[in-house]
Amino acid sequence: TTLASGGNDNKLCLWDASSSAASFGPRYTLTDHQAAVKAVAWSPHERNLLATGGGTADRCIKFWNSQTGSLLNSIDTGSQVCALQWNPYEKEILSSHGFARNQLSLWKYPTMAKVKELDGHTARVLHMACSPDGGTVVSAAADETLRFWNVFAPPGKSSKRTTETQGGSSKNKSISKTMHIR
Repeated sequence: TTLASGGNDNKLCLWDASSSAASFGPRYTLTDHQAAVKAVAWSPHERNLLATGGGTADRCIKFWNSQTGSLLNSIDTGSQVCALQWNPYEKEILSSHGFARNQLSLWKYPTMAKVKELDGHTARVLHMACSPDGGTVVSAAADETLRFWNVFAPPGKSSKRTTETQGGSSKNKSISKTMHIR
């Protein structure tokens, strides 16, 4: 029933989904981010839980109660947050980042303890999407590559955070395939 939008004006707006209410403006305009709101993701586990990510001057993942507009938690990630993707099976959230490391970071929610960092992109990671089975995440970056990560384990499968790469097995990498998109 709520639509969330973020923009370059550093604002997060929460809108009522009904078309008549939307014509009057957002239900909440939240201004806690110190840079553009680059990422927005609804939790599949908790109703009204929204995660947002801020740009270079902000570097935070913020968690909101969309019913009340209240800020629940904020964590400084150390770099701009470009995208967010919730694990559909466990209370974890994956964040993608820009300068300086261009990494993906997996966090346990609500403690926000870092579970793992995934390296591989050489430029800002702009977008992420989850596969239909929920186990694989694809990331698209400014380095003109797509990378597929076996990062979320479906129920009943082991929670391995490493996979094989194109050239054979790799202990420390979690990339299953890289595609150049030029």
